[in-house]
Amino acid sequence: MQLSNEEEDYNLSLSKFEGMLKTNKVLFFDSEEFEEIILHYLDMGKAALAKKALKLALEQHPKSTGLKLVQVEMLVYDDKLELAEKLLNELYAIEPTNEEIYIQKANICSKRDQHQKAVEFLKTALKYTDDYADVYNLIGMEHLFMDNLELAKESFIKCLEEDLEDQSALYNVVYCFEFLDQNQEAISYLKKYIDKNPYSEIAWHQLGRLHYGVKEYESAIRAFDYATLIDDEFLGAFMEKAKAYERLKKHAEAIESYSRTIELDDATSYALLRMGKCYEKLGNKALALKYFNQTVHEDPLLDKGWIAITDFYVRQQNYQKALFYVNKALAIDNQNRLYWKRFASINKQMNFFEEAEFGYRKAVEFGDNELDTWLFWVDILQFLGEFESAIQTLLQASEYFPEENEIEYRLAGLYFMLADNTKAKFHLSNALRLNFDNYIILEDLFPVVWAKKMVQNYIAKHRKE
Repeated sequence: MQLSNEEEDYNLSLSKFEGMLKTNKVLFFDSEEFEEIILHYLDMGKAALAKKALKLALEQHPKSTGLKLVQVEMLVYDDKLELAEKLLNELYAIEPTNEEIYIQKANICSKRDQHQKAVEFLKTALKYTDDYADVYNLIGMEHLFMDNLELAKESFIKCLEEDLEDQSALYNVVYCFEFLDQNQEAISYLKKYIDKNPYSEIAWHQLGRLHYGVKEYESAIRAFDYATLIDDEFLGAFMEKAKAYERLKKHAEAIESYSRTIELDDATSYALLRMGKCYEKLGNKALALKYFNQTVHEDPLLDKGWIAITDFYVRQQNYQKALFYVNKALAIDNQNRLYWKRFASINKQMNFFEEAEFGYRKAVEFGDNELDTWLFWVDILQFLGEFESAIQTLLQASEYFPEENEIEYRLAGLYFMLADNTKAKFHLSNALRLNFDNYIILEDLFPVVWAKKMVQNYIAKHRKE
């Protein structure tokens, strides 16, 4: 790659400076060379070298405004705001039309969370600057800090009018549109932007993302296609295109796009998992399983991978294999409620009720508060004849679901089983009030209770009311 003259000079200055540091000889640099060297080290996060260069620079050019402004930047970088401000005021007295002074004043205000004041300084900088794009970008960032998304959006748009290639401004414009729920407006804006800058893969990618967000999957794919034509190694665009194909149930095309992401970079567990799901949808069970296995091999901590394999075997009704994989998953993470719930339901299918009860208990213990988990757990406790435990569990569940008829019917049934008729009638009247037609729960789960004359009369009385 051919370097421009400027880049060559810059590289020479840098190697000349680093050579000087090794030999301890003092060489002469002009002030602009020094500025570039210092800012290079600051960008690289090498503050000590930047300070060393600045000290030498000020010794050789004590009157250089440019170097003093770099000094201000370093003071701000070190949070020495008072010193920076003092130096800026001295510079302002000498050069009141230097835009960099106002930019640094804004920088100090921003550090002090005085963002509106920073905007005012930046507006003054606009009067004196040649680099409008940079200043508009800074104004946009200050508005973002103040959550003025509309004003931020306007500033980033102005920045892009000055410099079409400013990628960070482009991302920020889209961010503002999305945050303001203006997806269609964002799509219109990007289409106009693309008319002016048709080879911007970032713009095409963002346009695809927005179409995807409003469920316009065909348009999304078209936009991602352009992004990947301009940059055939654009990993994100291939990934998003694959997701859009999945939404359209075009699983073969989705697999092709996911495969491209794996060619471009190390396989991600997400891409492997999605490919497994696509192959399963296409009825290719062997390849589905291959990719699910690769997913958990790639990322053993990704619960979606283990769940995909387990659910795959559950759908095949191969509960032995499903249990084997859910146990492997639990060996890696035994506090995952999704694993415990599957452990429970697989054991239930295999009629291992003690293990199923243990699984549901663990799922709840680790944060599963789904109603069906509580109910499965209680029904198994009842099946095991542990009526007291079932009642305690239901009372616990009722704290999460205070007006749930399914809980009330079960409490009524269990209290009748224990011959505590007062509590049983209390819960039965609650249940009938909440959902009268669901009394068949009693018939299904508690046939002995259902057969009682007292219960039949109680339900009949409620029906009349």
